[in-house]
Amino acid sequence: MAKDGTNRGGSRIGAGRKPKSLHDKIQAGQDAQVIDLPTPTNLEGHVMPPVKEYLKAKQKNGLEFDAADIFKETWKWLVERGCERLVNTQLIEQYAVSVSRWIQCEECISKFGFLARHPTTGNAIASPYVSMSRDYMKQSSQLWFQIFQVVKENNATTYQGSTPQDDVMERLLRSRKGMN
Repeated sequence: MAKDGTNRGGSRIGAGRKPKSLHDKIQAGQDAQVIDLPTPTNLEGHVMPPVKEYLKAKQKNGLEFDAADIFKETWKWLVERGCERLVNTQLIEQYAVSVSRWIQCEECISKFGFLARHPTTGNAIASPYVSMSRDYMKQSSQLWFQIFQVVKENNATTYQGSTPQDDVMERLLRSRKGMN
């Protein structure tokens, strides 16, 4: 404890070695502690939860919001790995919205450029879309790491191949003018 009465130092959240994935533990011959989840009740038998309306809402500029498509792609990717019941649907929705907003910011940067005019002085300033794009990209990456961590820890086989996160740039390129 410091002189001012606050606790400082000690272990920090996220510090230290990262845990091994289930696949790595099995390969190393360790006893992998697998949690048996209770058998879920079969409620409606939905292949995919219904996409919320705000993920499909028309935008102010009249264009479609890509969040519903990103949600469906991510859900399908999780189903193929058998992890759809392990990832919270709200996390997938947050990821889809964040990626969609990032794509919108990138489209605005392409349309309006990297510079903007200051509202009062009229001088050139950095476009606000650049910082918003950076923030949405960071947010979507953090959300994707949370989703992928669940898949990584619960798969007994090594995963190789494309992920929905890899397809984000392809989606951005397709959404550019003349590519639709």
